[in-house]
Amino acid sequence: MARVRLSVAERREELLRAAVEQIEVRGVSSLRIADVASVLGVSNALVLYHFPSKEKLVASAFAYAAEADLAHLRGILARRTSAVRRLRAAVRWYAPTGRAKGWRLWIEGWAASLRDPALREVAGDLDQQWKSELAEVIEEGAAAGEFRCEDPVSVAWRLTALLDGLALQMTSYAGPLSRATMLRWTEEALAHELGIEHAVLTA
Repeated sequence: MARVRLSVAERREELLRAAVEQIEVRGVSSLRIADVASVLGVSNALVLYHFPSKEKLVASAFAYAAEADLAHLRGILARRTSAVRRLRAAVRWYAPTGRAKGWRLWIEGWAASLRDPALREVAGDLDQQWKSELAEVIEEGAAAGEFRCEDPVSVAWRLTALLDGLALQMTSYAGPLSRATMLRWTEEALAHELGIEHAVLTA
């Protein structure tokens, strides 16, 4: 059966989706251009036409997946409800579930960025966007009188650092830390940062 002819944008997205899947399965260090080409039934040359090197492909795939996560986060934080409810929803969505495929990709990206300046720049920019989104909602909640917070940016940094660390533990070492425990700890930390009772956060 002949393959459907895709536009340039559609082909790039197809390649990026395949690259994300292969990174999750193989890891960045073991990924080859041929792996992405093979899973789609296309030539290596076609992949390299759109992404001139493995490094370009990996950085683009990481950005593609992370932008999708950012869009989802923005959807949660844009809900027409209190800042406290939006922040709790964001924390609960952030925690790994099931096979934690999305988190495996982030961990692979962090590790590879230590040796890849282009990926490090992409990851750093996306990380700052995450923190900015959370800080904005914290600032909104403080302005609305839901809680007191003099430094929303610092709270966002501390909260994401805690979430990242616990998620890394959950994903890397299956078993010792449950999702329920992670959520309780992060919600307790968030309540402390906002100066509210944990019961208010979970009401």
